[in-house]
Order: sequence, then C-alpha cells, then structure tokens
Amino acid sequence: MKKIVVLFTMFTVLISAAQTMQDSITFDPQKQLNAAQRLLSGNYGKAVTVGAYGELTYNQPEAKNGELDVQRLVLLFGYKFNDKTQFVTELELEHVEEVFVEQAFVNYAIASNVSLRGGLMLVPMGIVNEFHEPTTFNGVERPAVDNVIVPSTWREIGVGVTGRFNDLSLGYQAYVFNGFKSTASDGQSGLSGFLSGSSGLRGGRQKAIQSTVDSPTLSVKLDYYGLPGLRLGLSGYTGKTQAEDDIEEFDGANIGVTMLGLDARYAYQRFTARGQFVYASLKDTEAYNVATGKDLGSALQGWYLEGAYNLLPQSNQQRLFAFLRYEQYDTHADTAGSLVRNDAYNRTDITTGLSYHIAPGVVLKGDYQFRDNALAGDQVDDRLNFGIGVWF
Repeated sequence: MKKIVVLFTMFTVLISAAQTMQDSITFDPQKQLNAAQRLLSGNYGKAVTVGAYGELTYNQPEAKNGELDVQRLVLLFGYKFNDKTQFVTELELEHVEEVFVEQAFVNYAIASNVSLRGGLMLVPMGIVNEFHEPTTFNGVERPAVDNVIVPSTWREIGVGVTGRFNDLSLGYQAYVFNGFKSTASDGQSGLSGFLSGSSGLRGGRQKAIQSTVDSPTLSVKLDYYGLPGLRLGLSGYTGKTQAEDDIEEFDGANIGVTMLGLDARYAYQRFTARGQFVYASLKDTEAYNVATGKDLGSALQGWYLEGAYNLLPQSNQQRLFAFLRYEQYDTHADTAGSLVRNDAYNRTDITTGLSYHIAPGVVLKGDYQFRDNALAGDQVDDRLNFGIGVWF
C-alpha cells in the first residue's frame, strides 16, 4: 500500500510539473477516439468507411530465442444507412492463422447524446480494452493487467445505450452482455474449466463463437472530461459465468464475477500519463476448483502507473516518447477454501522504452521489461521487445 501511495504521489507531481501543450487528437485523452468511434464519426457524407490497424512484434526473453510475429491485422468497415443508423465491424487476423470478428454492432442515434447499440461489442473496462490500437499506447505489448485480469480484447454479444451529458462533461455506457464461459463437460461425468490462477479470466472469453448464455451480465462505464487534458473512467461489471444446459446445475459449474475499474489519462504539452486499477471479486471459486481441478483465486487485482515525455519539439509532426510504466498484478489476491495462495501469480513488471511516431498512424516501438514475482527463488525472464504499429 505504501508503494501505491508513493507512486500516485509521483504521478501527481509529474502532472503538475509538465510543460508544453499536447493538442494532438491521438494523444489528448479528451479527443482520442478508438477504431469504432472513428468509423462512426468519420463518414463525412460517405456511406462506406474502411480502415485497418496492425502490429508486427519481436519478443526476446533473456537467454532464449526471440519470436517474430504478425501479431494481428484488423480490418475495419463501417456503413452509414442514414443519419441515425450505422453499422461497424472489425475482422481480426491473429498470428497469420486465426480469424475472429472483434466487433459487429448496429448504432442507432436517438438524439445527439443518446445512441442504442446491439451486437458484438467491447466490454467497457479500463483503458486498453477499448483503446488497443497500437498507436494509442506505449510499449510493444499491452499492459499485463489488460491481458490477464480485464482481459483484452474482451468482447461479447449484447445490447445497450451510450452517449454523453455535455453539460456535465460526462460520457456513459451501459450494456447487457452474455458472460464468461467457465466450464464445459469433460466427456465423462465431470467438468473441465476455462478459468485458472495463471491466466485469470482470459480463457473464459466466448468471442461470439456460438456463445452460450443462461444469465445476462451488466456492464457500465462513466467517463469524466471536465478538467483540461484529463479523462477519468469508472467501470463496473457484474453477473455470473455461463454454462451449457447439461452441466449448469453441477456444483461449481458457474461462478459470480464482480469487477471494478478506475482509470485516468492525462496530457499536457509534451507530457502524457495514465494509470489504472482493476479489482475482481469471484464467488463460488472453491466449488469450481474442486469440480475442475483448477486453481482460480477468489479475487484478482492489478494496477499500473505510466509517464511519458515527447523528446521532440511540439511543433514537429513526428513524436518520440520516452516512457516508464510500473505494473503490479495478482491473480491470487485472495483464495477460497483449501486453495493455497501461489506467490508466482503475484507479479511485477517495469517497462521502459521509446515510441517513435514517424507519421500520424505509424509508430516504431522498442522497450525492455524487468519482470519478477513474489515467489522466493523463482526466476522470471526479463524481455526485450520491438514492434511496428499502424492505424488508419
């Protein structure tokens, strides 16, 4: 807790000490748009809008072979039926071998500050799950908190409402989704599980692939824009995981998930900063672990703080950000029943590097990650990363 207080104090001091104005739509969090928002706002009289983003990465763990990967290529398509009705979809190719639909929803504008949405959508939790285009974040890899706990890219099928109260500088989203899938039949008389201590909730994403649903979940997010350069987010998610008809009555087939997220983004002159905290409380994990043989914790927690500074003059079109991110995350923040806490799941990453935006929509990245966990004597490989990212 003392570390958290010290780091948040440093975060505040850095904000107050920053100089030179940051006015780019890419880096000002109050103006920043994600891919879907750009499609919805960028028709300019055209019926069809097309875009894409992609990442090519190189990861070199200490004393091991490196890996080159076309990590993802996402094709973006938007269609404007009329002034009120639009369709947005994202088609993702991962590792040159897997194809997914990342988003596919209809947006119907009831008024200037209220829209109804239905389809496959991103769950609004934290920063990166909604803003994961490679030019919008520092570091070759997304923060680990946004992979293990949130986990990006987290999307489900649902319906809801979104908009903003301009007088209050407050944006809002509220959706009803299907939830994580926690279990399946093991083909005999037991259950296999998708959630675990090592990967958290990540394995439970259904990704709209013949998703099963037996109880809806609720997701809500509020964004505040009232102070210059600052964007604050409060996210909430609650509901139960989903199980198929033949096993949903088994003890441990489903668990309850309640998640709270806080996030902040700031930009002033050549300085940018962001921070995020996510806590998830899980119910009935003892029965789930007994039924599946997994080691899922009853609480997951993670947070990070990051500061970055543009080393080039603000008048330049190019930007070169030097950044530092401190991240701590624990998928065994608490455990239930006889499950013993595994300190290997209590992890710390320190990432530092450069993001060189050679043109709007093109970034070259390089960073080094110092990685560790709380298990005595355990060795986690540090990692060198390089990447190329594009978005248009």
